[in-house]
Amino acid sequence: MTGILVVLAALAALVILTYRGASLLLTAPALAVLAVLVAEGGPLLATFTQVFMPAAGRFIILYFPLFLLGAVFGKLMEVSGSANVLAESLRARFGARHAILAVVMSCALLTYGGVSLFVVAFAVWPIASVLFADARLPRVLIPATIALGAFTFTMTALPGTPAIQNAIPMPYFHTTAFAAPGLGIVASLIMLSLGWLWLERRARSLGPEPENAPAPRPDMEDAVARPTLLVSLLPLASVLALNAAFAFWLIPGLDATYLALPKYGSTDLAAVRGLWSIIAALVLSCLVLVAIHWRNLAETLTETLENGAADSLKPIFNTASLVGFGAVIASLAAFSGVRDGLLDLGGGSPLVSLALGTSLLAGLTGSASGGMSIALESLGHAYREMGLAAGVSPDLMHRVTSLATGSLDALPHNGAVVTLLTICGLTHREAYGDIAVVAVIVPTVALIAVIILGTVFGSF
Repeated sequence: MTGILVVLAALAALVILTYRGASLLLTAPALAVLAVLVAEGGPLLATFTQVFMPAAGRFIILYFPLFLLGAVFGKLMEVSGSANVLAESLRARFGARHAILAVVMSCALLTYGGVSLFVVAFAVWPIASVLFADARLPRVLIPATIALGAFTFTMTALPGTPAIQNAIPMPYFHTTAFAAPGLGIVASLIMLSLGWLWLERRARSLGPEPENAPAPRPDMEDAVARPTLLVSLLPLASVLALNAAFAFWLIPGLDATYLALPKYGSTDLAAVRGLWSIIAALVLSCLVLVAIHWRNLAETLTETLENGAADSLKPIFNTASLVGFGAVIASLAAFSGVRDGLLDLGGGSPLVSLALGTSLLAGLTGSASGGMSIALESLGHAYREMGLAAGVSPDLMHRVTSLATGSLDALPHNGAVVTLLTICGLTHREAYGDIAVVAVIVPTVALIAVIILGTVFGSF
């Protein structure tokens, strides 16, 4: 019992310290070692070098290309002016009457195309401020509107999304980014429709914003240098089309028997197909971006690439620290009780157990990717075996895992939530309630719907 309390206390301390702004690079290993000291008396150095670091290192080895290429792609979209053009074009087409939907779709289009949600928040906020002021909508709804478009269905549900939350389950379930596409579309429609309806209802209940509300204008590029809408859309379409082409046609046709050799990890093509597809799609799409925006990027290309690469480092090392923390906690003797408890949460249903376990860990860590990584690092094999034994499709397990981590992850201590509120100049007290509805409650409803549909009809 003492060991379980230590595990829970370590997780609670991680949440509290993260909420207070402490660095995960320091707190995660420190709390992991401290948990071992309190629960088992050591050994401390062996825990750090032989358990924490290998787990963190495996995560970096496996996913660094996705973080790196995703950040570079997002930076190229930002600097080339494409991100701004897409947001402005949607604004012009939807108009002030549908300002909320225009902002949601701006964010969704950018994140579905592979742009980092942090980049999207910075790029769309000025556009949202103008549009909300023109429509006299309450500015306190801007963070929730951005969150709905960037933190929900394009992160975990839409088939083919290159978000890391959709990529992490692939090696564990031998799936691709297009796992259970029909269920993903159903979940996306639930999140989009319910979230949009909530925000429209809240806008009516709060009433119009005063006419003299500040309306900061975005710093737009010179009209001659700005790309057209079609040109701006091309790289996003390239990511999705190439991802599908590699996943379903090009890579499956390869002769990859060499992967069975020890030097290549004694694996097979099914285990790496999803990762290879996204990597290849992002590399080629970055080249497409540079080629079509050469005039805008030529003078600053080296700096842009360096900044994009630098932007990938903190997110992946923070997440890797969470993975290392999870590996240490999982190595404690007391964790077997926690693990069995998580596995038993679903009352015999592997889908319910998987959903509850991963969502709880995502909530505790304040990170969808971090919570998912901890869950799959320690329980991924067990969940897969449970699913196969129960006749549950790995594609369905993948989609439920991704959806589950996109619900409780958006609690107040989540880094993306804190960043978004800071960008918008609002406090948790002013704006978090609506974020909780669209990014926590509504995704949970979508998750429940997918579990029910998947249980009745299977994966589709």
